[in-house]
Amino acid sequence: VQLQASGGGLVQTGGSLRLSCAASGFTFDDKVISWFRQAPGKEHEGVSCVGESDGGTYYSDSVQGRFTISKDNAKNTVYLQMNSLKPEDTAVYYCTANGYGCYRGQRYDNQDYWGKGTLVTVSS
Repeated sequence: VQLQASGGGLVQTGGSLRLSCAASGFTFDDKVISWFRQAPGKEHEGVSCVGESDGGTYYSDSVQGRFTISKDNAKNTVYLQMNSLKPEDTAVYYCTANGYGCYRGQRYDNQDYWGKGTLVTVSS
């Protein structure tokens, strides 16, 4: 099982980045794919997720209206388009997979699979 996050980098305030999460080793369609982030000195924060069947999505209040999650089942890849980035978006971003749901309040340590993170730095 592998989840590979990529697309992080350094961007100025107001800029955009698109993160990708490429999955392999499990049935992609059966899993909820989530993005979490962890800023220095802080706990993991659930940012967004996309459901396994109906493709329903969730966004945290802090990114609602700025981030868009999408899923390409043919490529086993989930994307997180991040626009209007702010310095407070600076964090390591992780993608995860679980088989039970996409909802507010998910815990990072309560996932089925985890990928290595990708660093997003937003300069002011």
